[in-house]
Amino acid sequence: MDLAGIINGYLRRVPAWPLYMVAALWGGWLFWLAATGQLGVEPINRLEREYGELGLKFLVLSLTVTPLRKWTGVNLIRFRRAIGLICFFYIVAHFGVWTLLDVRSLDRVWADILKRPYVTVGMSAFALLIPLAITSNNLSVRRLGAQTWRKLHRLAYPTAILAVIHYLWLVKGFQIAPFVYLAIVLGLLAARIRWNRRLAAA
Repeated sequence: MDLAGIINGYLRRVPAWPLYMVAALWGGWLFWLAATGQLGVEPINRLEREYGELGLKFLVLSLTVTPLRKWTGVNLIRFRRAIGLICFFYIVAHFGVWTLLDVRSLDRVWADILKRPYVTVGMSAFALLIPLAITSNNLSVRRLGAQTWRKLHRLAYPTAILAVIHYLWLVKGFQIAPFVYLAIVLGLLAARIRWNRRLAAA
């Protein structure tokens, strides 16, 4: 048996539910650090960014599941739903910290969405994530049909692009991390377009 087969054999024995527990515990731990002043001089801002970056990491990770299987044979499909929902959990936490602890005013929230481009882009990404999270269950697959469901979940790609643009505009000064995320997302999108063209030509 090859290495991918061995890895897949072990992965089939691992349930997905511990991922939810670890994500919730880590999110709670970060909140505790912020509440006790252990996240630096601006704990709210730091917590907001920690949650946002975790959400982006899991979003990008969800997009790598299919390419990883195609390129290496390692199959993480059974964990993709958990990865996507954890992404949504962290983005909701990111949004919650921004609205409830940072801005603390619905009027200001709405004003920022309309006036600040990076907030507009971030909220657009968040809005696209909502139908993906709502339909991340077997009932939705059955009701929508597998083909329609797959088309809907392609929204993950524009969502990721908008999220990376939000990150690029948000950071101060030149930082390499947002460009790394952008390169990964564009590379994954280019690979998907190439695969779709091959299927169309076949």
